[in-house]
Amino acid sequence: MRTPVTIIGAGLGGLTLARVLHVHGIPVSVYEAESSPSARMQGGMLDIHDYNGQLALEAAGLMDEFRAIILEGRQAMRVLDRDGTVLFEEGDDGTGGRPEVQRSELRQILLDSLPAGIVRWGHKASGTRALGEGRYEVSFADGTTVVTSLLVGADGAWSRVRPLLSSATPEYVGTSFVETYLFDADTRHPACAKAVGGGSMMAPSPGKEIFGHRESGDTLHTYVALSRPQEWFAGIDFTDAAAAAARIAQEFDGWAPELTALITDGDTAPVLRPHCTLPAEHRWERVPGVTLLGDAAHLAAPNGEGANLAMLDGAELGKALATHPDDIEAALSEYELAMFVRSAEVAMFEGAEVHHIDSENNTAQGLIAAFTQHKQTS
Repeated sequence: MRTPVTIIGAGLGGLTLARVLHVHGIPVSVYEAESSPSARMQGGMLDIHDYNGQLALEAAGLMDEFRAIILEGRQAMRVLDRDGTVLFEEGDDGTGGRPEVQRSELRQILLDSLPAGIVRWGHKASGTRALGEGRYEVSFADGTTVVTSLLVGADGAWSRVRPLLSSATPEYVGTSFVETYLFDADTRHPACAKAVGGGSMMAPSPGKEIFGHRESGDTLHTYVALSRPQEWFAGIDFTDAAAAAARIAQEFDGWAPELTALITDGDTAPVLRPHCTLPAEHRWERVPGVTLLGDAAHLAAPNGEGANLAMLDGAELGKALATHPDDIEAALSEYELAMFVRSAEVAMFEGAEVHHIDSENNTAQGLIAAFTQHKQTS
């Protein structure tokens, strides 16, 4: 019998691994802290790339289901100046390799592809310890435990599995998102809806940016990026939604009202999302019977690659375990060596992306020049 796999975390990476293992007949259990699939909002849209995320879905045998949830037209993109002028616009002709889907719908596809009982809800990992001879115990907040000889940490930035392999901890990179939503935007917030357009909108400035994204229907999801220390954000009372939104909007004084209204008119309370990273080339020595994937392994600030990399990690680990059923260590070594390389490559690119917000060139004109150069060289 093949060694059962214990996965901590039912995010996109952990579920992709579970699905690929299930396809190959390898027994698997997933332990998730959330009480149910609908316990919290699953974030906004994701662009799933043809060079990593879609490869993972192919390995999982779920491409037809994926195509069914693609939001047509959402690859359209525009750049606005701070006065609301559209300086650059690119439509979505359907030929791009990064179609947009709702994260919640993608997660549901993965959940629906697994037999009932594989995902154990309401199991928040509180700690892990090595028992010797390649066996590990995971403790949960409800007082229960599970013992396994093949443990995978897919439990995100503050992974409880990571300490078995590495002493690294995430560090704040100096920027944060503040997120808001506008619902029924075409009728209730028409100026904002017009500014964002049919896909994504970016309005950059040194040290700050406003991103808007049209999600399912006429929902607008706004990400306000600010380069500020954590102490600055700590001075804002995010439990007072109106006051917090007003304080964030102050940083954009003089900007077009259709842009600042994306912050002040939000239909949800603003949510602070600090950007933290692990070291750019985070890796560890091989430890028998345990590994990591996704943010637990290579957390980076948002750059469009996190979910895609986590899914590819899951798929590649699943395939390696299927290829080496009698040699778990060979499978884990093969997976980790490849994962270290691809995550380091993305981290190098991410380093430049994180620091661009502070640059004096972080303007609409600078962003347009970067897009133009990228097209000429790709």
